Amino acid sequence: MEPQEWSPGKLLEISGYYWKTCTLHAGVSLDVFTIIGKKQLTSGDVAQKLNGDERAVEMLLNALSAMHLLIKTGDKYANTPSGESLLSKDSSQYIGYMIMHHYHLVESWSQLEHAVKTGKPLRTSSSRGDEKQRESFLMGMFNIGMSIAPELAKQTDLSDRCHLLDLGGGPGTYAIHFCLNNPQLRADIYDLSTTRPFAEKTIEKFGVTDQVRFTEGNYLEDRIEEKYDVAWLSHILHGEGPGDCQNIIMKTVSALSPGGMIMIHDFILDNTTDGPLFPALFSLNMLLGTPHGQSYSEKQIMDMLAKAGAKDIRRIPFRGPTDSGIITGRVE
Repeated sequence: MEPQEWSPGKLLEISGYYWKTCTLHAGVSLDVFTIIGKKQLTSGDVAQKLNGDERAVEMLLNALSAMHLLIKTGDKYANTPSGESLLSKDSSQYIGYMIMHHYHLVESWSQLEHAVKTGKPLRTSSSRGDEKQRESFLMGMFNIGMSIAPELAKQTDLSDRCHLLDLGGGPGTYAIHFCLNNPQLRADIYDLSTTRPFAEKTIEKFGVTDQVRFTEGNYLEDRIEEKYDVAWLSHILHGEGPGDCQNIIMKTVSALSPGGMIMIHDFILDNTTDGPLFPALFSLNMLLGTPHGQSYSEKQIMDMLAKAGAKDIRRIPFRGPTDSGIITGRVE
């Protein structure tokens, strides 16, 4: 890939892009898109429904219209098709939870220079935050998972597998879709007790209560009691330091029956660790939110698997929308 050619204009565009970001965050946080729904409303109508200042609400609606998320006709505002389908809570395609998760990260990102100087996080883990932050994080993971899991489950051959471990599975999006595509498969979502309500709601929503269950546990501290023939670890390694990642992988491999398979899905850096862009930026996000978390390179993950005794270690030809990848290994 050719190096980026920078100009003052491009640098200033990036520097001020947070204006657009904060405008989107405000629209979603105030639930503007749900309030408008399929209707056409004036700024006064919207201000009344969200108990806001009409002048300020009109400014926000105008900015969202300039961003082509709303359509302004006369003095009335309507959703664009994208605004209605992606940003209204009445839509099954709603991605506002992930946007609200990003909103909760803004304060720490605005102080990145302090984290770089101290090497210490500036916020608590999203999975351990207050209820609103936890909901945004977990259901945001559902939003992201739904953009990947349905198609990935079709492409992943688990027809000879019977029992899947979804370690740190959150709302269980991947476990659910693996089971939907494999009627013989049972799955355990193994995660913290605070995750249970979100996972069980999602399991029930997809009608797989006979295949998927939730098991409470802390993968850093607790044993994995049962035996499995396939394990799925999606976006959990980046939250931990190298030592804990090695222990997690060793614990998982030990829970696999002979012939079992481990699949690690994460934002994977090149072995030079200076790209791709999203995993490199995500390392900074982990600096801000965890004591030791980071993105890992392909070689680092493969070396951890090898040290845990896994064989036939390889990266499969999958690339997620934010440069996530999957590395697999088998147990003899």
